Amino acid sequence: MKGFRDFLMRGNLVEIAVGLIIATAFASLVTAFTNVLIEAIGKLTGGAEFNFDEMEIFGFQSVGPFLTALVAFLIMAAVVYFAVVKPYQAMRERFVAEEEETTDESVELLREIRDSLRAGRG
Repeated sequence: MKGFRDFLMRGNLVEIAVGLIIATAFASLVTAFTNVLIEAIGKLTGGAEFNFDEMEIFGFQSVGPFLTALVAFLIMAAVVYFAVVKPYQAMRERFVAEEEETTDESVELLREIRDSLRAGRG
């Protein structure tokens, strides 16, 4: 029983569980936004639908649902890229640049201390 308790109390397990819950909630948010976007595009194009479920190519009915899923995936990927990835990259570049500047000053200060200690010995 102690081993199981130790397993549950490890930090990684809790972090993974929280990440999974947030990812699931985020997936439903992106799906809802994608549906709104598809509907808006359909209305702007004069009522065109992006539902290919009834489409048949060379007698294959399974092509239609695949095309519907493909269009939904491409729109979802674009939404995630432009709404999450690009802003994240911009924010990361902004804050990482600030951290690098701080690191450079710290390194310079440490070098001065080292040089001063060396000069005192010699």
